[in-house]
Amino acid sequence: MIEFKDAAVVAPDSGVPILEPTSLTLTERHISIIGANGGGKSTLVRMINGLVPPASGSVEVEGLDVAKQGPRVRRMVGFLFTDPSAQLIMPTAIEDVMLSLRRTIDKKDERAEAALAALEEIGLGDRADVSVNALSGGQRQLLALAGVLAVTPRILVADEPTTLLDLRWRAHVGSLLRSLPVQLIEVTHDLDSAVRAERTIVIDEGSVAFDGSPVEAVAYYRDLMFGRVKRRQAT
Repeated sequence: MIEFKDAAVVAPDSGVPILEPTSLTLTERHISIIGANGGGKSTLVRMINGLVPPASGSVEVEGLDVAKQGPRVRRMVGFLFTDPSAQLIMPTAIEDVMLSLRRTIDKKDERAEAALAALEEIGLGDRADVSVNALSGGQRQLLALAGVLAVTPRILVADEPTTLLDLRWRAHVGSLLRSLPVQLIEVTHDLDSAVRAERTIVIDEGSVAFDGSPVEAVAYYRDLMFGRVKRRQAT
């Protein structure tokens, strides 16, 4: 379970609110988060593993306060970025997954074996020794995901994981994410993907504008973007 308790974020230099005090309890296996660019979606989900600290309030994961027990939380929460280049740093695919395993598997040969198994599981076993730079965009996103999953997180936060992919890879990665046996918190602009969740949250101008049924949430978001409903005023 993930719980936001009046968690708010402000710009550190100016004090301008980025995310208004937000209270949410997230228990569903797949939750999608949608909204316009710059509305606060990424800020919200980055609070789950401490990438963005709350200025006030708190965020708890399985009863652990993220600000106070960050390392324990991050062992439970994997994070997949929009651009895999943000988390792929080793020369080859297998070396990159091995890097993710360095804290959990001491022996190098055992790390290599586990990394290869992780690559095979995600469909990249034949690309283990290929340069990361030689992989396609979709393959790089799969590699980033393999590195995250290798350490067996209980929760996966995916921040617009298919935005940079073409239609074929978008469908493949999206389907794979939805099949994983973890709690998935997915920020997305792909509304077809958003409606496949169990619950959808619309974030607009730093606050929760809608929270509920995915179909109703997407309809609300469309109305919001085309001016058919009024934006909520910050309190």
